[in-house]
Amino acid sequence: MPESLYWILIALAIAGLLSVILEEVIHVNKAQSVLFFGALSWVLLFIFGSEAETHQRVMEGLQENIGEIASLWLFLLSAMTFVAYLNKKGLIENITYRFLPKNISERQLLLVTGLFSFVFSSLADNVTATLVSVALILSLNLSATKTLRFATVSVFAVNSGGVAMITGDVTTLMIFLADKVSIPHLLMLAGPALLAVVLLATLLARPLNDSVKIERQTNELQRVDVTIAIVFLLTIFATIAGNVLFDIPPVLSFISGLSVMFLVARAFGEDTENDPIMNYIRQIEFDTLMFFLGILLLVGSLKEIHALDSIVRIYEFLPAWAANYSMGLLSALIDNVPLTAALLKADVPMEMQDWLALTYAVGVGGSLLIIGSAAGIVAMTKINELTFGSYLRFIVALLIAYTVGYAATLALGTWIGS
Repeated sequence: MPESLYWILIALAIAGLLSVILEEVIHVNKAQSVLFFGALSWVLLFIFGSEAETHQRVMEGLQENIGEIASLWLFLLSAMTFVAYLNKKGLIENITYRFLPKNISERQLLLVTGLFSFVFSSLADNVTATLVSVALILSLNLSATKTLRFATVSVFAVNSGGVAMITGDVTTLMIFLADKVSIPHLLMLAGPALLAVVLLATLLARPLNDSVKIERQTNELQRVDVTIAIVFLLTIFATIAGNVLFDIPPVLSFISGLSVMFLVARAFGEDTENDPIMNYIRQIEFDTLMFFLGILLLVGSLKEIHALDSIVRIYEFLPAWAANYSMGLLSALIDNVPLTAALLKADVPMEMQDWLALTYAVGVGGSLLIIGSAAGIVAMTKINELTFGSYLRFIVALLIAYTVGYAATLALGTWIGS
């Protein structure tokens, strides 16, 4: 392929990023813009790769990219349908009010929200944890400025909670499967990750001086609602167990759970002509899915021209701890999965504690920008006030929390290695 194509695709990726950043200025939906740039990138790959061997390689790359996107789409569709049903029936709201006191300070509420997101993302995947956490935040009916603070802590906490579990973050699983770290060492990451979440909540809670009076509103639940909630929880646990024990893809587990949800609704008589259970699929924010499609197409095109491979060279000029810290910062701009894959493929020589630090960096670093993680993208599409610019206001606090968490991870790695 001509060298000019390399720079054209880089330019398209930058244009796609800028279209997200400047959405409020150009008044073009971010899903529409990144989808255009992502699709155009692959079209150019086929046009400039007309030679038989190159064409075949591009075709295989596209099929792999589309396969990854399809898995994510189907997983999101299943998880969002569950959450849409439970949210409309008021079950999430009921659970929230059950555990919250009648009166609580906003600072305490912010910390509780962060801890909830952290713990839940340790059990479920980041997307599901974000959907549930956002539903909780929106149910509190806070002002726009306060909702932004809660959403920021939630996104950071979701990414932090999943970093210590092989089922909580894809990059953690990748590094574990490459035999770079062990499960006991990964579990220890929960300490530094939790420290960073508490620190961020403390920093963002400073302007919050009011108290929140929780008006306990209980929604009458039917047996079918509780049963479907149990199916949702069992689906999450089955996803974890099935992936660890039998390497069952999470998307397959969630599709199975969704099918059980439909059958349960039918058995209880919930699936009626006036309220078909399938209608809850239509309540999904398809903007989210289209945005993911565009982003992953863009990243896939960069992977195809090996643009991410050059990033590995940073380890030739910086010590491992500094390079890993930089990888975390970079993961806020580049999807952490291909970034981690490039590092593993290059087999960068590092000690176990360095790989542990990298696990934290690429898992949490994406929180620095709202577009840097699946959790941020999902939250941005659910909360109108949450944009690239509004989230960027908290970059200093986010950077401090990330840095402290990373430093604690380095200290943990030094202690383990001694």
